[in-house]
Amino acid sequence: MGEKAKNTTEFSILNLDGTSRDPEETEVFFTDLNLLQVIDWLTLKWGRDVRKYYLYFPMDAEAAAYRRAVYGDVKKDVIYRALMTYMEQLAGIAVLRGERERVSNPLQQAVWKVREATAFCEAYEALSEALAEGEPASAGMREFARILAEYLAKDSYLRMKETMKKVLEEIRSTRFVITCDKDRIRVELREVVGEGAYEEWLSGAIGSEVTRIQNPFAADIKITELENECLEILREKKPALFRALTSIPSGNECETPVLHRFSEEIRFYLSFAGFQREMEAAGFAFATPDTSEEKRMEAKGLYDLALALNSIGDGRSVVSNDFTLDGGERFFVLTGPNQGGKTTFARSLGQLVYLTKMGLDVPAVSANVPFFPGILTHFSVEESVETGRGKLMDELVRLAPMMRDDAKGSFVVINELFTTAANYDAQVMGKRVLEHFIGCGCKGIYVTHIKELADEREGVVSLRAILDEKGVPTFLIRRGEAEDGASAAGAVNKYRLTYEQLKERL
Repeated sequence: MGEKAKNTTEFSILNLDGTSRDPEETEVFFTDLNLLQVIDWLTLKWGRDVRKYYLYFPMDAEAAAYRRAVYGDVKKDVIYRALMTYMEQLAGIAVLRGERERVSNPLQQAVWKVREATAFCEAYEALSEALAEGEPASAGMREFARILAEYLAKDSYLRMKETMKKVLEEIRSTRFVITCDKDRIRVELREVVGEGAYEEWLSGAIGSEVTRIQNPFAADIKITELENECLEILREKKPALFRALTSIPSGNECETPVLHRFSEEIRFYLSFAGFQREMEAAGFAFATPDTSEEKRMEAKGLYDLALALNSIGDGRSVVSNDFTLDGGERFFVLTGPNQGGKTTFARSLGQLVYLTKMGLDVPAVSANVPFFPGILTHFSVEESVETGRGKLMDELVRLAPMMRDDAKGSFVVINELFTTAANYDAQVMGKRVLEHFIGCGCKGIYVTHIKELADEREGVVSLRAILDEKGVPTFLIRRGEAEDGASAAGAVNKYRLTYEQLKERL
């Protein structure tokens, strides 16, 4: 693992082959599975540039495993803290860069550039030390640590650091002596020994508190005429210092394409790691999915991540479920009462597959998820007035591209298909849809009100939403035969039409 991107200039902490990928937000499953709710939350905290990394999958199972190993390193406390500090330092470098771009005096710009380069060196050297301490296990993080250490050991980098050190020492030892004699002002340079702020030294030199004159290297964008004159004198008297200052690269000039790419891509892992930490603090479990058992798919304590995110702060409880899809089992057919948690469970399965493919942890206590080439979803929508086709035709139009040959091996989530068709027609079409996807080697779930689709046959597993003894939905999903009275029981309870309730009211 990690051998695909041997060229250092193509190294990516995100993509095993080192290539850049284009987002695929047009995929309907992002909306159907409520994934955009989670992605939007991450975008609010980390900026829209992070969003694109959530909108495409790794190329294959090996690339997904590459990410999963990197994420395992990022979660380690020592590495996570170091990376978060590194991101804060990069933000500080951006502020320094902004200040440099705003000033107009060339010498002042040069000094801001030195500060920016100094901050750059401190950020990457601290990160390199932290990675050595954290002992990353993933091929991706180890390779980046090697690249970074190699960069920091280069002669060009070490020469730049030495030049900066000498320049800063000379600047710190330089003092301006300003002599006021009636209407004349004389400015002189003087070498001093010792530390201390320029303003403090100047206060002692003239015997009063300095309120108007600042260190011209750190002055505001609009420096005074006197401060500007001081810098011009410095440039004239110390040309070698000025040449050294202007020769030092800025932070973004120091940063190689590989370092820049790392600083962008690592935010994908950090954004989810921070999110996961907050969710875990709120009591929600996460697990690193096992992908070793290719014929078995299962999870314990699986829940809808978007629902859990929205539940924080409003006191609502989120019900988790266990499931197993084993051996020759291919498709769940889920029936039960309305508002019984069927759609939520279907979404949680889709989210489970999505996060596993992305190389991230999943919302469950434990999980085993084989690799699926893709995710296909079809959720019932309201009839479109714009198309004028009717709901059934709209469903068929959306279904057609899903049933292409390239869907082979995908994970499929179908929710309430053919609800406007006659019951017999819906049975026939539903069975053909199931047979097609099972024949393509797909796995998935079909949520339906048609109990006949759950009849026992090869590859199909019947699930149903469970009601309690009073007919109230528990939002638990269990294996079991579909029941004719499931929906009726829910409606009877909802409208208080049980025998005891009617007796009480009449």
